[in-house]
Amino acid sequence: MRIGFIGLGRMGGNMVRRLLSSGFEVVVYARTAESVSKAEERGAAGAASVEDLIGKLERPRIVWVMVPAGDATEGAIKRLASSMDEGDMVIDGGNSFYKDSMRRAEELGKRKISFLDAGTSGGTWGLEKGYCLMVGGDREVFQKAERIFRALAPENGYSLVGPGGAGHFVKMVHNGIEYAMLQGYAEGFEMLHAKKEFGLDLHGIAGLWNNGGVIRSWLLKLAEDALGKDPALSAVRGYVDDSGEGRWAVAEALEQDVPAVAITLALLERFRSRQDESFSAKMIAALRSEFGGHTVKKTDGS
Repeated sequence: MRIGFIGLGRMGGNMVRRLLSSGFEVVVYARTAESVSKAEERGAAGAASVEDLIGKLERPRIVWVMVPAGDATEGAIKRLASSMDEGDMVIDGGNSFYKDSMRRAEELGKRKISFLDAGTSGGTWGLEKGYCLMVGGDREVFQKAERIFRALAPENGYSLVGPGGAGHFVKMVHNGIEYAMLQGYAEGFEMLHAKKEFGLDLHGIAGLWNNGGVIRSWLLKLAEDALGKDPALSAVRGYVDDSGEGRWAVAEALEQDVPAVAITLALLERFRSRQDESFSAKMIAALRSEFGGHTVKKTDGS
């Protein structure tokens, strides 16, 4: 089976490698020629453009898009749509907003081009362990592409979760839960780190919890690994970015009147992490001084 693949970043490149190891023929295109060359070295066929990629596939064509959400995905799918024929298929495996995926499914459907939105989780570990794939679309279309999902996922690691847009909706909620879980671990370990008089071994405690503790998990195992490499995390700056899915999840919770408290606060804490010094904290300190005469720490350290 030969498929096209657009996007060879941290996840996309490894997904191509996994497909190649499963016997697929993969034609690849990426923004940088260097990424394409690396994939060619591993056995993929390179393409110089989206149109070139389409020309190297036999009908009915299947092309997996794995590029950043937003303009990059929109542009790639529009270029594909202008070159594809009736019966071809586009799979968006990126972190697209689910309402965009619903729209794209409708627009491509008018051209008789099939569309699946495949929320993809697994990170850099997916090459070895496989990717969790949350797929939205028509069942008949899903079944035509199921061999691809089976190759990319671990056992029981892929599913058709609903109609067009549902795959990216489920992935959005998945990432919202991830935000809250990460925040919970972060706050707990900060409490341990702050209790200086006990001289706690955070790496050892993470390992302890991972052996029978109720909160054991893969994320906690990764925390154990990170603390083993750098117990004080001295090489890590406390700046936490977000991919956008946490924002979408919070907006959806507000729209549906769901009190997603932990996810919302976890998102706001990510915003806080990007401030060198919070103006809101300055304001609170100033007000406490004004109404209660509380001591204010000066910017010169006094």
